[in-house]
Amino acid sequence: MTSAPTSFRDRHPSRLRRSVLTVPAVNERALAKAAMMDCDAIIFDLEDSVALDRKAEGRRNLLNFLREHDFGHPERIIRVNGAETLFFRDDMELVLSVGVDAVLLPKVEEPGEVQAVADLIADADAAERLRIWAMIETPRGVLNAPAIASTGRTSDSRLDALVVGLNDLRKATGIPAEPGRTYLVPYLMQVVLAARAYGLDVIDSVSNDFRQLDAFRAECAQGRAMGFDGKMLIHPAQIDAANDQFGPSEAAIAEARFIVGSFADPSHAGLNVVNIDGRMIERLHAEEAARLLAKVALIEARKEKNS
Repeated sequence: MTSAPTSFRDRHPSRLRRSVLTVPAVNERALAKAAMMDCDAIIFDLEDSVALDRKAEGRRNLLNFLREHDFGHPERIIRVNGAETLFFRDDMELVLSVGVDAVLLPKVEEPGEVQAVADLIADADAAERLRIWAMIETPRGVLNAPAIASTGRTSDSRLDALVVGLNDLRKATGIPAEPGRTYLVPYLMQVVLAARAYGLDVIDSVSNDFRQLDAFRAECAQGRAMGFDGKMLIHPAQIDAANDQFGPSEAAIAEARFIVGSFADPSHAGLNVVNIDGRMIERLHAEEAARLLAKVALIEARKEKNS
């Protein structure tokens, strides 16, 4: 397996993934509403939210829906059933036929699971834009998160993001669903660290009670503080809070512009560290600031388009 060049980040372009709404493929009403939502991404689910005897129905619904609707900004992802199931091949045929942005693999526990799907996609000559997301939702998945994320650095990788699934992880570990997620934080941070080590985005788990928006907002703030890029959602009512909490603050935007401007100063050309009023700013900070401003530009462009 060939190693990627050091500029592997270039193959994972900056995307807005603050709000990632999941929609059951069997729910035609929810599918119709999803096309009008202001979320950054939509996961069309063929797995947990679809009963075993309705998998084929879910695929048909989704095929018809995606063929009939021209989406604007939301990234489109299909969560397939696991490779060990009887549904996987048919799910992947759908993914390859409808031109979505990514396939989400459930309960990933080994790097080979990601590579096998990457090979399948390559054999189908799928477009380069088709990416892979991996759900980390079991104890083995958390323990192997670094190895799974490392597939994002291979030259043929399509891995773009890790998504935490806490419902299955809670079930497997016996940790109760409590406010603050105290005993789950170490596991969450392991996944964040693995994603960051290999240049991937990382999405926080769902919050199951969509009626408790204050608690949801607090959980978003916690996820943002831990380093997550966004949150997986189960209801449209959660979109605004996620966009707000995972979006850049005015202070962060001003700081980013200051840093980028400092390195753009001709007197600092060729320097990796600059001293600005007693502050030592490294070029890596400028790169981070530029990525933040790229996301700001995406947000502003969307607002302008919707106005």
